Amino acid sequence: MHALIQTVAFRGIDTIPVNVQVHIANGLPAIAVVGLADKAVAESRERVRAALSSIGLALPPKRIAVNLAPADVLKEGAHFDLPIALGLLVAMGVVPQDAVADRVVLGELALDGSIQAVSGILPAAIAAAAGQHLICPAACGAEAAWAAGIDIIAAADLVSLLNHLKGVQILTPPQAKYRSAMPHYPDMKDLKGQDTARRVLEIAAAGGHNLLMVGPPGAGKSMLAARLAGLLPALSAAEALQVTMLHSVAGRLVDGGLIQARPFREPHHSASMAALVGGGPRARPGEISLAHNGVLFLDELAEFARPVLDSLRQPLETGQIVVARANHNVTYPARFQLVAAMNPCRCGYLGDPSRACGSAPACGRKYAARVSGPMIDRFDLIIEVPEVTPATLFSPAASETTAVIARRVEAARAYAGLRPQQAADCANARLQPDQLAEVMICDDDATLLLQTAIEQSRLSARAYHKVQRVARSIADLKAEATISRATIAEALAYRAMPLLA
Repeated sequence: MHALIQTVAFRGIDTIPVNVQVHIANGLPAIAVVGLADKAVAESRERVRAALSSIGLALPPKRIAVNLAPADVLKEGAHFDLPIALGLLVAMGVVPQDAVADRVVLGELALDGSIQAVSGILPAAIAAAAGQHLICPAACGAEAAWAAGIDIIAAADLVSLLNHLKGVQILTPPQAKYRSAMPHYPDMKDLKGQDTARRVLEIAAAGGHNLLMVGPPGAGKSMLAARLAGLLPALSAAEALQVTMLHSVAGRLVDGGLIQARPFREPHHSASMAALVGGGPRARPGEISLAHNGVLFLDELAEFARPVLDSLRQPLETGQIVVARANHNVTYPARFQLVAAMNPCRCGYLGDPSRACGSAPACGRKYAARVSGPMIDRFDLIIEVPEVTPATLFSPAASETTAVIARRVEAARAYAGLRPQQAADCANARLQPDQLAEVMICDDDATLLLQTAIEQSRLSARAYHKVQRVARSIADLKAEATISRATIAEALAYRAMPLLA
């Protein structure tokens, strides 16, 4: 007796087709799983046996071989339980082969026969949309329903699934839904003072620029960073789908709804390299991929391990991360906006004569050296966030809300999208040098100032292009096609690196 069930193995957000071939023949009673697989797949033998027993079905007292083809692809996870169980039921004659012939099957089985949720349903459903259909857990039905054009059977347990396949019971097709819990972004009106930092935050949102804030403890750096995501334009449909797929593969899509808000991730400075860039036993996406199309906030930047920070340099330029391990080689998207905050020195009060430690200013240079020069060069905007004075604390809060500033940001991005060299969804921070040369229309005074600054400040080629991109964003906020001397001067002021010299 033979049976064939189709399922998938995951390589990042991509899927690899896998055939589950079940063969029942004479021999000593046993279930043998053949093919390169991890411990979770090997243990599926016992879960499948117990689940079938719970619904009153006993396996035949014969040798059962379950082949997961292709054999040389490592299979991981418990989502192979359901296809193995259905393959056994087809081979036993309980379910007709044609009922599952054109379906991709995923699901974990509990010992009582219930079908548990698994990660990665959305990319599997999208892969199945190329001519196939899907069987998945009921808890994942809403997630799978975002893949248009496929028939989805979302069952809560084996009994209801078998009844549906036999035509005894009809399972209602799942409906796509949005994420039930929308994140609440703090409002810009809560900030007091920090007019320069507020302005820089608006520029960063308009152009998608990376931002580094340096200042004493309690100056409001974390408050500013937490409000950046609320200033960014809403996710497009394609961006929302990609963000949801990444969270699905990572097993972080709890309610199965489409993620509509831009992610805001803030890992602790003790995070390992695998946690930040991705990896681990199953090469899961890291924080930079979970922040894709959103904001990654690194507080206490200098407290991160230097190799961990330097691992961000390549994805900041390419927008993706290749997780290469002995058994894996996975590429994840990682197009995030980096916002970082750090103190000027270990005690935090460098520059304040009344509170600075006795080793100033050498302590500041030593502390700043914990972050490599090439990493600092990846920031488009570097500003000092001064301490908030008592008079400012007792003054009324700012009147401009996040909604007001977000409208200006949206208008600036719409203005940038009118340029033939630049699509509406391409932020200025991602402009390539050839594109940048076409959109940088400077007057003579602006060009002279930029040339002088490059010679005197010895800016690298990367820093030179970053100044140009920031200037382009400032001009877009003013809806100006030509970049003036004042615009270049403002862009240069935000790379002064006041406390990192």
